[in-house]
Amino acid sequence: MLADFSWCDTPFRMKAKIIITPKKAVLDPQGKTVQTALEHMGYTGVTGVHIGKYIEIDLAPGTDKAAAHAAINDAAHKLLSNPIIEDYKLEIE
Repeated sequence: MLADFSWCDTPFRMKAKIIITPKKAVLDPQGKTVQTALEHMGYTGVTGVHIGKYIEIDLAPGTDKAAAHAAINDAAHKLLSNPIIEDYKLEIE
């Protein structure tokens, strides 16, 4: 038996979460700056810092999860990231 959520005025929505980071072989000047600052502040043991992007996309209720994953994966590869210098991880929840 499904739970009754009729009291809730907000329909359930899916959310796509995309984390974009520079590839390990790519120079990350922002990450290097943060790493140096951490070392100067006394934080030892930091061997690398990578600065990236985090994107959340709200999906309409009733959206097909597989179709949404395929479409957003395509957008992440073509528009949201630069596949030459960046990697991304996509999650639909």
